Amino acid sequence: MNTLKKTLALVATLAMAATAFASCGDDESSSSSSKETTTKEAASEGETTTGAPEESTGEIDASVKTGGDTFTVAAWNADDVPTLIAQWKGLSYDTIKDDLADDKVDGIHFISFGVGGGDASERYDQLFNDGGDLDVYFCEADWALKYINDDSKTLALSKLGLGDSDFANIYKYTDEIGKDSNGVRKGVSWQAAAGGFAYRADLAKDYLGASTPAEMQAKVADWDKFVEAAKTVQDKSSGKTALADTVGGMWQAFACGRTQPWVVDNKLVIDDFCQNFADTAKALWDCGGVTKNSQWTDEWTAAGSNDACMGYFVSTWGFGGFFLDAAGGEGGATYGKWNVCQGPQAFFWGGTWIVVNPATDNGEEARDFIISATSDEAQMSAYAKNKPEYVNNTKVMDDLISANTVFNEKISNNFADKQNYFAELANNAKTINFNGLITPYDAAVKGEFLNAVTDEYLKGGKSWDDTVVTFKKKVVEAVPGITVE
Repeated sequence: MNTLKKTLALVATLAMAATAFASCGDDESSSSSSKETTTKEAASEGETTTGAPEESTGEIDASVKTGGDTFTVAAWNADDVPTLIAQWKGLSYDTIKDDLADDKVDGIHFISFGVGGGDASERYDQLFNDGGDLDVYFCEADWALKYINDDSKTLALSKLGLGDSDFANIYKYTDEIGKDSNGVRKGVSWQAAAGGFAYRADLAKDYLGASTPAEMQAKVADWDKFVEAAKTVQDKSSGKTALADTVGGMWQAFACGRTQPWVVDNKLVIDDFCQNFADTAKALWDCGGVTKNSQWTDEWTAAGSNDACMGYFVSTWGFGGFFLDAAGGEGGATYGKWNVCQGPQAFFWGGTWIVVNPATDNGEEARDFIISATSDEAQMSAYAKNKPEYVNNTKVMDDLISANTVFNEKISNNFADKQNYFAELANNAKTINFNGLITPYDAAVKGEFLNAVTDEYLKGGKSWDDTVVTFKKKVVEAVPGITVE
């Protein structure tokens, strides 16, 4: 397994447990301020306060220190930060990782923990406890609220003179995750991690009579149709081919269709959505419509090359990672035979938010770095093409997509008929809506729910009621402090 795949596997293992969005609540940082207490209470109740529009002033607040000797940026690995710094400073993409590792970039120090995203939170806590130098750091969606809802750990971006007009074109769901429970923007992402359903175009034609992505989308436009299509694929393939890659992959998409928070008024919410997922997963499991593989295993990726699996739920970052591996890599058994459609549910999977330490002594550098990565359209366009990356700017991406930009030939050539695969993801990115749905407990709650459904309902053959009992027990153990009735 190559380094990128290992990193993505570590990051997305946590993301699978959390369905790739919004926060961790089992390890909240404490604060003595009444404002912090109020913020956490509001977040635990799933409240969203819109707040007044944040004006863009360009002026750094007097409370923010400037003029420090070293601008320190921290992240769990070196996949993104070095390239973002290179783009900002006009440095070489090719040498930036080594230059930062050797502290050869004047005035900039990069701390790379060399761990999976899920382990970064502990490292940040240690940095804060030790009082080490830290100006800007990166938070994964699964546990971002732990810091965003803590005023002692994250600075309101308005104090850097950044306001709504600076981020007018970012995708709405990314803005929601970057704001605290009072509607204050604390973090902003440079990337949008929208997903889609990538499938074998040749098998879709043979088994479902779908010759184009639009025809395939009609076959899987909702979860009932997805199950019916899976049954057809099983029948036409004589039981050889599953439509979907894994229950975990399906969960990434399905979970984004939830319409109320997991925790309301500090109480766990188990609604019809929960059983709908369990029953949909069981229908696929029982008919062979989803493989019984686990994500991040060799069997999981091999299924895309040996016809055991017809499709994968994939996010933007996955097309050059595990999904390319599933095709066998460039020149592999199924390389070039894929298409992508929106799938049964608009979803995203993953993503990272840039936040600023309130104790920064480099407010100007923090502001300029954030502008380069998340607001300056020329810089973002160059980054999107050169990295490549699906950047968090609707205008930039729409312009690049309409120009039929080839972001990466190896990735693009994996799609039949030279499909503009980012165009499909753009449609999903614009329709994702998590307003009022995010709580600090999502990572733990959703992970335990998936585990309970998989172990009890699917593998164990237990009843739904028994599955719910197990789920509740797991939540009590994993998330002390919320009411489970």
